[in-house]
Amino acid sequence: MDENSTGNVQIITGKVWREKGEPAERIHILVSAPDDDTAVQLAAQSLQKEGFAEVEFEQIGEILDEPDEEPHASAYQGALEGEVSIIIVDGDDD
Repeated sequence: MDENSTGNVQIITGKVWREKGEPAERIHILVSAPDDDTAVQLAAQSLQKEGFAEVEFEQIGEILDEPDEEPHASAYQGALEGEVSIIIVDGDDD
């Protein structure tokens, strides 16, 4: 199996702030990358381009099975196509 053909799809969880002092929003980022360091670098660059002021990554892991439910299913497909998919997750913020 050629690891460079599609790459591994990583999921990164964390929090972002659109502006300093505003409430945090929880995020999931799906990205295809050969390793964790590259995935984090791509995620940080993408968040910066989207205008987020601050980010705090919490966990990273590889997605082993294609998700069935949206918005993760579409984000997974986007990651396979080379996109960095950012999902704002509803829920309690700290």
